[in-house]
Amino acid sequence: MSEQQKLSRQEVIRLERDLAKFANMMDSVVRIPFTKQGVGADAALSTIPVAGDVAGFVLTCYAIYKAKQIGVPQNKLTPVMKLAMMDAVVGFIPVAGTVFDVFIRPSRKALAIVHDHIREEYQIRSESHVTHPFLHERLEQKQQSSAFWRNPVVAWIWLHLPDLLGVIFIIILALAMWWGLSWLWQWWQTLNI
Repeated sequence: MSEQQKLSRQEVIRLERDLAKFANMMDSVVRIPFTKQGVGADAALSTIPVAGDVAGFVLTCYAIYKAKQIGVPQNKLTPVMKLAMMDAVVGFIPVAGTVFDVFIRPSRKALAIVHDHIREEYQIRSESHVTHPFLHERLEQKQQSSAFWRNPVVAWIWLHLPDLLGVIFIIILALAMWWGLSWLWQWWQTLNI
């Protein structure tokens, strides 16, 4: 019996959620609302010459280790390892390496491979534990003690709280910019009179 067959469905979800927490930290701590695109610790680390790129590579190797715990075969992880090595090498180039880190996200790639693997092996179709892993873990804890949190609408709002707050922030920013530009326009008009 292989290692992946010994894992229960809950163990697989927990391990994938741990990998998702790590991938979010590395690649998308600050996210564009309702997307997976963002900037994380990997891009921040790459601003430190050489040491940051080495640290980013080591941390990506940790993501690969977590994937192997779930039972993902090495042949599926080889492209992630190649991407991590390319990320580390390009990272040595000032500025270009940091920009590269924002768009080439090896930890997120490892997570995608793991998610495809568990879909095939365990028929787990849910993505909420991957999209918002920190909130998902907290929601599970809340759902054990209260029926209120088991309500699908409440759970959806909880899991999409960062997206909703991001949209509110964007609206407030747009209103502030509109107000500021309106004020500048009025000021400019008074100078021309």
